[in-house]
Amino acid sequence: MAIACREAEISEQSYYRWRKEYGGLQIDQARRMRDLERENARLRRLVADVSLEKQVLADVAAGAEGQRQQNL
Repeated sequence: MAIACREAEISEQSYYRWRKEYGGLQIDQARRMRDLERENARLRRLVADVSLEKQVLADVAAGAEGQRQQNL
């Protein structure tokens, strides 16, 4: 096992972790899971971006409301 891991340039720990996670999957299932994980990460970034934009707009709106009250 050590030789195979060295040739693949991965640690034995990585091999056993991957085997534990993906050991029972067929190749197409593992690829599908990897694709879904990438898509999930992409969607999480989008949600974070939208949440940040929403918070900025809320802060700007709150600031504008505060300015309006001070001018009265």
